[in-house]
Amino acid sequence: MTTAADVPHLDPKAYGLPDEGELRRLLAAWVPECAAAGAGPGPAPTGEGGSPSAFPSSPVVPEVAPQVPAHGDVPGIPDGSRPGHVLDPAEIEGLLSFMHDPSAPAVSGREIWRSGERTSREAPRYGPVVTMQGAPPAAIPSPASPRPGGATGSVGGRSLAAIREDFPILSETVNGRPLVWMDNAATTQRPRQVIRRLAHYYAHENSNVHRGAHHLAAVSTEAYEAARATVAAFLGVPSPEDIVWVRGTTEALNLVAYACVRPLLRPGDEIILTQLEHHANIVPWQLVAQETGAVLRVAPVDDTGQILLADYARLFNRRTRFVSATHVSNALGTVAPVEELISIAHSRGVPVCVDGAQSVSHMPVNVTAMDADFLVFSGHKIYGPTGIGALYGRKELLEAARPWQGGGNMIADVTFERTQYREAPTKFEAGTGNIADAVGLAAALDYVSEIGMHNIAAYEHELLVHALEELRTVPGLHLVGNPAQRASVISLVMDGVGIEATAKHLDRHGIAVRAGHHCAQPILRRFGLEGTVRPSLAFYNTHEEVELLARALRELS
Repeated sequence: MTTAADVPHLDPKAYGLPDEGELRRLLAAWVPECAAAGAGPGPAPTGEGGSPSAFPSSPVVPEVAPQVPAHGDVPGIPDGSRPGHVLDPAEIEGLLSFMHDPSAPAVSGREIWRSGERTSREAPRYGPVVTMQGAPPAAIPSPASPRPGGATGSVGGRSLAAIREDFPILSETVNGRPLVWMDNAATTQRPRQVIRRLAHYYAHENSNVHRGAHHLAAVSTEAYEAARATVAAFLGVPSPEDIVWVRGTTEALNLVAYACVRPLLRPGDEIILTQLEHHANIVPWQLVAQETGAVLRVAPVDDTGQILLADYARLFNRRTRFVSATHVSNALGTVAPVEELISIAHSRGVPVCVDGAQSVSHMPVNVTAMDADFLVFSGHKIYGPTGIGALYGRKELLEAARPWQGGGNMIADVTFERTQYREAPTKFEAGTGNIADAVGLAAALDYVSEIGMHNIAAYEHELLVHALEELRTVPGLHLVGNPAQRASVISLVMDGVGIEATAKHLDRHGIAVRAGHHCAQPILRRFGLEGTVRPSLAFYNTHEEVELLARALRELS
């Protein structure tokens, strides 16, 4: 007979439940459909000897087989639950976390999990934001509560163990230890689905795109343009023609600076940035300012790392021509209030570019909802290939911009006297594009979309809360910045231990983190630092890994 001991990840005692019978009654009370399946509020089914039967090793509980409502109205049920969907142990564990939190009803679980009801255009402004000042939202289990180790749990209805199986590199060892990849802000790892899609393209579809009068050219072109449409849908963009292929965020920002903004600048004109920016969103603007006589103005942040909106608003005047701002800081994890930044700028007739490099992989991003004029991101930050990224641009702004580079593909007609250019986006895509990696990026976006960006945001929020709680217990460790809204980036320093030494110590434990200035020197200098150690989390990281990180850092205390 299977006993509860055979299912350690669903031990009722860990949650203060005396036996399975009470668990079933709780589930029956919480999910009315359980009663229809034979698990009413009466005595629980019994096993041998009249004692309450234990959960079987199968994820299906045959005596109950609880089915959830069509619209997921039960707090804590992951996206993907539907009529006829049988709750597995991970989902039951999620229900229990709500049942044992008296304040749980104050936050609807569907606001955390139900991405299925919203189209991308209806996404909340920043996804589930992290409020670190005070208690975490009630819908997220407290890090102090008992939690199983390892890869137990689920994200969007998929088990975390299965998700980790999708990423081959996570089975590697480093210095004799299992690899713990916490350098996700620098680059994320790739799932098998992306790797297989790249291999399939090169094995079966490889050809240059457009104008080829043969079968493979048509197949390759179809895959390339379908990938553009996938990016547009992922960002909530009205048309695929508003998406320009680029090598990544850096190239996209340079394109916006030189092709779209520089021709409009005159001496004394002003461009507004924020203190949170990556160098890629500083240097291009410095270059165009030097060439045109324009001036850069910078919105400051407070001691927690949040942008001071009142100070930002005061920077605008009749000479302000453009704003370029990050959505999520790669150094502090601050989630900038981009809708407010955009609204303030638009009220003064100023367009805005959003650097989405660190946001697209952590939360739902919808350019239509935020009303951005431009948004840029890199494929390798969101589980896709390197060397590929995308620029969204408002159609009329792209059409008004000059070409970015000259060459093949972007022309309509050429003589030695003059050239006529094609319309956007092709006008900005001179030469042979990165076809295979565009197709690979689409596979990555399909992968995270299937899991659900709301679900990824919710899980990463829980993981971040746990990590911060663990790290705050490490003697001599200082967290840099404490923004009220943050994504899965943590910056830290250790008393008496250099950042390189700290990172090398973690590497000996198999833990990969970034150490340095993270190409964000201005914001680190705002806090009196030249560099930090930066663990950055993704949805394939586990609670056990963040506990391992804290234990390894305690060795340096």
